Amino acid sequence: MKSKKMALISLLVALTAIGAAIKIPAIIGSVALDAFPALLAAALLGSPAGAIVGGVGHLLSALLGGMPLGPLHFVVAVEMAFLAFVFSLLYRNGKRWVAGILFILGNTFAAPLPFLFLMGKAFYLSIVPSLFIGSVLNTIIALLIVPRLSPVVELMISKERASQ
Repeated sequence: MKSKKMALISLLVALTAIGAAIKIPAIIGSVALDAFPALLAAALLGSPAGAIVGGVGHLLSALLGGMPLGPLHFVVAVEMAFLAFVFSLLYRNGKRWVAGILFILGNTFAAPLPFLFLMGKAFYLSIVPSLFIGSVLNTIIALLIVPRLSPVVELMISKERASQ
């Protein structure tokens, strides 16, 4: 992996930690702005980068939040990595709105499915509204920022390629 791309991935993982500190009160706990950096990485740098930022970023965010779900956060990290990977595939193939809607639906309804079986229907139903709000906010932020950052990132990456 190229040094500039690794630096951008590291920056976006750090942005996940900052986003995790921005809390918006929700039904259970709070909603954080910690997923949009993974979507930025996915759209700007590709599927592997998005998956790395999504997975590592979630673990960092959970660690800063006290790991309330314990080792289940590793399951969520894998889910975030997968959702960011799929988002990238769709977004980079011109299906931007489909990518956003699928991320929202996947993060809201599919990702918490293991908790339906582990913690029960009440927990699942109570966490879905908060996940929906968080997913919508994170997706909107990403969809607004990506077009503005895309020319800058492309210029940085092309300059690195040219210097080699």
